[in-house]
Amino acid sequence: MKTVLITGCSSGFGLEIARYFLASDWRVVATMRTPSTDVLPRSEHLRVVALDVTDAESIRNAVDAAGPIDVLVNNAGFGAASPAEVTPLATVRELFETNTFGTIAMMQAVIPQFRERKAGVVINVTSSVTLKAVPLLAAYRASKAAVGAFTESMAMELEQFGVRACLVLPGRAPETRFGENARGRMHGFDHEAYADFAQKVFAGMRDPSSPITQARDVAEAVWRAATDASSPIHIPAGADAEAWASGH
Repeated sequence: MKTVLITGCSSGFGLEIARYFLASDWRVVATMRTPSTDVLPRSEHLRVVALDVTDAESIRNAVDAAGPIDVLVNNAGFGAASPAEVTPLATVRELFETNTFGTIAMMQAVIPQFRERKAGVVINVTSSVTLKAVPLLAAYRASKAAVGAFTESMAMELEQFGVRACLVLPGRAPETRFGENARGRMHGFDHEAYADFAQKVFAGMRDPSSPITQARDVAEAVWRAATDASSPIHIPAGADAEAWASGH
């Protein structure tokens, strides 16, 4: 039986990914900043471990507690929306600290065991906004695009050891807490230069006829990356992400 370690499992994509792998008879190490078993099904194959990806000691403790794993899924992250001109640098740093540096730190903590065993898969959940520019998300997009660039180069380095690295790129997912978390980090929308523009952008995002991504779409894409050695390095997840990836 194989083991997967997933970051950011308290809600959204991470929670659905954990449920999917449990239902597929994998051992699951589900990590959260504040551990809770209430959101996940009871299973002898489930371990819930505390993890803050911005804290080096927390990462060491979580990786030690997990023991040998076969797949690492870096899903922990958050979003923020604001015009680039007025995005506080503190928010930019916070985005990169979690979305970018937290992901890199987790990879560096786990890859040695993969390399030594000459087997393993790293799956980084980024975003379809890395495929196409979206206004008001410049800092968030940059933090995820950096992970993409890092992963692409790293995949070439790890291939010689039989270790794979993939990127799963979800689209817009209203059913997750992404929007809720982003709203807590919204700045500048009352700025006289951007208010009207922002309203138009958000009106387009709320269009009910636009395709969206379901959490299940992301779980299925992660499963494909984990289990199909022929899967591409970039895997869009969700109807909107697939449309963007195809150039539409």
